[in-house]
Amino acid sequence: MAIPDGYQRIHRLHLKLRWGDMDVLGHVNNTEYFRYFEQARVEIFDELGFSVLPDATGPVIINAHCTFLRQLRYPGEVEIITYAGAPGRSSFEMLHEVRRIDEPDVLIAEGGVKVVWVDRLAEKSVSLPAEVKQMLQIGSG
Repeated sequence: MAIPDGYQRIHRLHLKLRWGDMDVLGHVNNTEYFRYFEQARVEIFDELGFSVLPDATGPVIINAHCTFLRQLRYPGEVEIITYAGAPGRSSFEMLHEVRRIDEPDVLIAEGGVKVVWVDRLAEKSVSLPAEVKQMLQIGSG
C-alpha cells in the first residue's frame, strides 16, 4: 500500500521484538502488530499531552486493520512509522508501517485505524482538540 496523498509522517517508534511476541509457528503473532500500532499511538498522544487513560474526553479507535506481508521472527527490532490523514470535525485516520531496523527497505506489515475523539461520559463524538488538529496539519515526523 502506498501512503495516500494528503497523509504525512507524524511519528517513528523503535521496538525490540520480545520472545513472548512469538507464537507456536515461530513468528510474531498477528495480534502483536496491533499492540505495536497501539504503542505508537499512545506515544503520540502522550507527546501531545493527552492521557490515554479514561478522562472525560479522548481518542477511541473505531476501526483497525492490518495486512501481513512478511513474517517477523525473534530476535530483532522494528520501526513503526505512523502517518496521519487530514482531520475531520471529530476524527482522523492513522496508517502504520512495520519495518525491521536491519532491513528498512522491506515492508513487513501495514495497517491503520480510524480515531474518533469522544466524550466518554456522554458516549458521543466531540471536536478534535486544537493540538491534535495542529499536529495533523503540520506534522512532526
